[in-house]
Amino acid sequence: MNARSADVLYDAPGPRARTRNTVLTVLVVVAALLAAYLMVAKLGEKNQLDPALWTPFLRGDVWLNLIVPGLLNTLSAALVASLIAVPFGFVLGIGRLSDHAVIRVPAGVVVEFFRAIPLLIMIFAVMYGGSAVFGLTVTPFAAVVVGLVLYNGSVLAEIVRAGIQAVPRGQSEAAYAVGLRKGQVMRMILLPQAVTAMMPAIVSQLVVLLKDTALGFIVSFEDLLNAGARVLPSNFNNLIPSVIVIAIVYIIINLAVGAVATWLERRSRRSRRTTAAPVEPPGAIVVSGTTPGVSAVD
Repeated sequence: MNARSADVLYDAPGPRARTRNTVLTVLVVVAALLAAYLMVAKLGEKNQLDPALWTPFLRGDVWLNLIVPGLLNTLSAALVASLIAVPFGFVLGIGRLSDHAVIRVPAGVVVEFFRAIPLLIMIFAVMYGGSAVFGLTVTPFAAVVVGLVLYNGSVLAEIVRAGIQAVPRGQSEAAYAVGLRKGQVMRMILLPQAVTAMMPAIVSQLVVLLKDTALGFIVSFEDLLNAGARVLPSNFNNLIPSVIVIAIVYIIINLAVGAVATWLERRSRRSRRTTAAPVEPPGAIVVSGTTPGVSAVD
């Protein structure tokens, strides 16, 4: 949130509020430093800071033979699932807005059904149900990708529906007035504006999708988490250091995805004019009294 929008939404803090904010900031920083100190102290007490436990991460063969293959599998699953989930979500989201009940109702049932089922259960169902019910041989990679597509595609469908509905009704009414058909209105008027409004929420959900690939650990998917929590500890007996290093790798990846998302959003807003308010990412907390589309996560 920039300073200009903050001035519009909130009163400028007075001397007392600035003092209170400063005190709270100092307390939070002190608490964070204390938590970090306690964590390091506890790791030291349990001999988890022993250099022998961390030296494997200085070896090139450990990265090339264990961590990098797991990372590539994670990125591959996330990429394939994203390429399928995004169009899947657009089809379902547009279907939920159809005037025809034969399209709208099934699309709504699919979205609500797969949103309601925990992703871990879907991965299990695909992995073991495919062989038990249909006699199929389902690989861990396929189970993870299908589960991610079904769940995240359903969430993206709601984002698409909200983005299209965020475009003021006058836009479509004006298009109908000049003789455009409904398909043309959707393709030429609504979707171009809605995509700009949906971009932050879509990318936010794709970051969630990337992190959710870690659930493949439960079906022995050879991803980054499997490398850090199963393979490395079994070879070097260093579970805590391995998990910490893998967590740092996840953080770096997600920060990179977030940076790309910010760049894409700015470029999209410069190249397109939209009257639609930004769609809130899933789980965003809207601040009471703010203008529509501006949340506490901005």
